[in-house]
Amino acid sequence: METPSQLRWQPVVILLGLSLIWGANMALIKIGSREMGALFMAGTRSLVAGLCLLVWIKCKGVRLFPSRIIVLHGLVVGLMFGGEFALVYVALEYTLASRMYVLVYTAPFFAALGAHFFLQGDRINPWKAGGLVVAFAGVLALFAGDLGSLSLQTLPGDLMGLSAGALWGATTVYLKRYLVHRCLPLQTLFYQVFFSAPFLLALSLAFESPMISGFSLVSAFSLFFQCILVAFLSYLVWFEMIHRYPVSLLHAFSFFTPVFGVFLSGALILGEPIQLRLLVALGFVSIGLVLVNRIPKVRLENKPWKRPDA
Repeated sequence: METPSQLRWQPVVILLGLSLIWGANMALIKIGSREMGALFMAGTRSLVAGLCLLVWIKCKGVRLFPSRIIVLHGLVVGLMFGGEFALVYVALEYTLASRMYVLVYTAPFFAALGAHFFLQGDRINPWKAGGLVVAFAGVLALFAGDLGSLSLQTLPGDLMGLSAGALWGATTVYLKRYLVHRCLPLQTLFYQVFFSAPFLLALSLAFESPMISGFSLVSAFSLFFQCILVAFLSYLVWFEMIHRYPVSLLHAFSFFTPVFGVFLSGALILGEPIQLRLLVALGFVSIGLVLVNRIPKVRLENKPWKRPDA
């Protein structure tokens, strides 16, 4: 099947919906961490999502592990997934959520770079590179005031956030290279939550005491949002997209998540005013995405025919 070089409006709408859900996620993690340990929440999220996926897989009659090599690859992506979210959840205890949005969403750069070297037919062209730079410039414009206040107090969380972004990009490339053509999106998501749950809960048991200090209605909603809406439903849609479209195009749309995150977390959840730089950031991100999706014109006259992948 030919790899699409741009996205139609249907996947764009879906990706924007995912960005809205993910944009609210860190605020709800912050809320839930008032009464639950960060690693415990991350592990519980993977456990609940894994059980939901197991039921879904059984109902559809899908085989969990088509071969032994799939078990190995599933374990690798599960540990990478668990490591990524262990870093995210713990980092939010040390740094600001706004700073985390910038650092975690460096993932498109790691994914695009990895895809360029390890995935056939997903190369970085000038338009794609320029679009990614412009979009990320919009994200930096949004957080320009915060990025100037780096300190030793936030440095551990900042480094964990950047590492989480690298792991996210690496996991996406690994999935595309080793699992996309061997199993279904439902299976790839199951491997990540299935293998990450015991890893995260073991870390919580070792380093968090108490794991739960209370459980209010707000905490219950936070956990429901993380387990069902994010880890189960939204990730299932995301991995379906990974199986169908180039990694670098998909990750480009993740630039909307930090922008939506500030709007949802700040304006709607925390009551913070919407600043002008939010609108500026949205403009830059939109321009960047247009550039990423642009199909370069190819002149055929007076030139010998070349293979598309040459």
